[in-house]
Amino acid sequence: MSGITFVCSLVTTRDIARSRSFYETLLGQKVKFDFGENVTFEGDFAIHAEKHFRSLLGTGATPSDAGAGNNFELYFETDDIEAILRKLESEKIEFIHGLREQPWGQRVMRLYDPDRHIVEIGEPMASVIKRLHKTGMTASEIGSKTSMPEDVIKETLRMDAPLSPGGGTDEGAGCNT
Repeated sequence: MSGITFVCSLVTTRDIARSRSFYETLLGQKVKFDFGENVTFEGDFAIHAEKHFRSLLGTGATPSDAGAGNNFELYFETDDIEAILRKLESEKIEFIHGLREQPWGQRVMRLYDPDRHIVEIGEPMASVIKRLHKTGMTASEIGSKTSMPEDVIKETLRMDAPLSPGGGTDEGAGCNT
């Protein structure tokens, strides 16, 4: 028997153009495939027109009929979290909460997309490690705060090159942990 491979998360939307604009324009996501009723972004998450999705289910039911949308979140990272916060605030996006530091030291914000799916945007854990180190914390103290392995912390602090945009290291939070 062959294994199962995860391909992507897919959320339904009542207005695919509006949702595409939200993810593409406001969150800077790049479209990988556009099939009209289904748009897949790089990073492999997709939006799907609700009416079309309903026809594929054959039951007439959709996730929004069941009150879904707030039982999961789409997670993104950025090295420039303050600039993204200002951009989203200027667009009058509905926030669940603004920039907030999590118990492990990562700064995140949570908001709703146009269909009220929860979106979290956080700083990469490599940025957290560097920020905490700049406050004078040792690798051991950073490890205690973040639960990151000390060897990962030391390697992150040795890195001379700047963090890659939106990527950080493979030791990020959310879907990478």
